[in-house]
Amino acid sequence: MKTFVQWIRWVSPWVAAGLAAALLYTWLRPPGPTMQPPGEEVPASPTAITPQAGPAGEAGVQDAPAPAAAEPAWPPSYADAVDRSGPAVVNIYTERIVRVPRAGALPPELAQLFGDLWTDYRERVDRSLGSGVVVDPQGHVVTNYHVVSRATQISVQLRDGREAPARLVGIDPDTDLAVLAIKLPDLPVMPLGRSDRLRVGEPVLAIGNPLGLGQTVTSGIVSATGRGRLGVSTFENFIQTDAAINFGNSGGALVNARGELVGINTAVIARNAGIEGIGFAIPVDLVRGVVEAILREGRVVRGWIGIRPQTLKTEEARQFGFPEGSVVVTAVYRGGPADTEGVQPGDVITEINGQALTGAEDLLSRIAALKPGQAARVTLRRGPPFEGPPRELTVRVGVIERPARAAASS
Repeated sequence: MKTFVQWIRWVSPWVAAGLAAALLYTWLRPPGPTMQPPGEEVPASPTAITPQAGPAGEAGVQDAPAPAAAEPAWPPSYADAVDRSGPAVVNIYTERIVRVPRAGALPPELAQLFGDLWTDYRERVDRSLGSGVVVDPQGHVVTNYHVVSRATQISVQLRDGREAPARLVGIDPDTDLAVLAIKLPDLPVMPLGRSDRLRVGEPVLAIGNPLGLGQTVTSGIVSATGRGRLGVSTFENFIQTDAAINFGNSGGALVNARGELVGINTAVIARNAGIEGIGFAIPVDLVRGVVEAILREGRVVRGWIGIRPQTLKTEEARQFGFPEGSVVVTAVYRGGPADTEGVQPGDVITEINGQALTGAEDLLSRIAALKPGQAARVTLRRGPPFEGPPRELTVRVGVIERPARAAASS
């Protein structure tokens, strides 16, 4: 009897463990097919393919539901954008003759410091590089003016290796743009986008020929739009981006994620100042207008009234009661339209044609958009504010064509 009790005590834990395992298996196992009573049909599952009457009364087949759309890859690939736009970005090589004074055994860098002390000069060939964009099948290439300035020889190389000499069609130093022409068959053409629809944060790609390495692509985002006051050109309305732009990228393309041109790369803040990730491009909407004007008339015709404007500081405008964005006239060109109509240095311009200003760049752009022969209605205030309230005047100033050397003036 004692032995039997000991055996029961030994077996009991194992029996309990087996019952627990069986219960767990029964609870977790997937449901199997169930038997249906005779004469009843098994209901179709939601994804089953069921017969359906065809158009002629014949049995048809219902299509199975389409699979769910695949989620977009992350991070996204811009390979398609590069394939679409990259072939139209070209490398530009220039040569220019530079005169330097002869200074015996001194290096040319030191010889240039002596200027006119040396009457004997020598000439040397200065080679430079940049980038450009093919904008039509006729072979017109857009680049920066400073890339081809004073060049005696210009050549263009496509991404596929073809090369051709380039002819300078026209320039616009006020926007730092130039148009070249090349003759090659089956040229790739850059699709043009719209820069007025750009939003801060959109991805962009900079394509160009940095450091002579050949075509290179860098990526970034739109950091800001409408940047000005950089001192790069007269009319500044730049797209700011953190896409890497290096020496040789000037004149290259800034494209969106669809491979459309949204800007021409033109400037980068010097890295020797400890600043990185700040580059600038000319908006394609401005580029389009400049190119059309150069191809149509050989130059860009802009309006001019003969003043040099400067944006009034916000503190000064508030202190003396001027509208924010007002512009002070710092100089008047003698014999110009503004001088003829009595505009004086120190006048504060608040409106052009009844519209308030946002600064000197806005004034420059509005006057430049007028055609020679038109007139601008200039609203200004005159008189030292500390001697009493200034007088408000409205002057009708005729517009003439902007002189080629009228930098930073309107």
